[in-house]
Amino acid sequence: QGAVTDEEIIAAAQADDAHGSISSLPQGYDTSVGERGVQLSGGQNQRIAMAGTIIKDPKILLLDEATSALDAESEHVVQEAPDKVTVNRSTIVIAHRLSTIQGGDLIAVIKNGVIAEEWSHEELTGMKNE
Repeated sequence: QGAVTDEEIIAAAQADDAHGSISSLPQGYDTSVGERGVQLSGGQNQRIAMAGTIIKDPKILLLDEATSALDAESEHVVQEAPDKVTVNRSTIVIAHRLSTIQGGDLIAVIKNGVIAEEWSHEELTGMKNE
């Protein structure tokens, strides 16, 4: 891809609810946040990373523990972004929290590099309630 315009960056940030956080920074989109975003909260870091993913528009998306470092409230806010980003693309989500994968079409357990079991979210939550 070529250069990304300011408008595309802002649109991506708005799509995953990062725009408000970015706009509230001292210099907005021009704020230096330190190496690896150390001056940002975990939720802000995740939303900004997801905005970058929106800009790249990959055909296949791999989310590896995308919300693992967040508390439940921040996870809920950040989870809305992957829900938007995963539309019309193949997405593999690696997660330990059931809430992270609830929108998945198929949930699989991989053991020793092989799919050991697979279910729909409804089947899995039904087993949990039995």
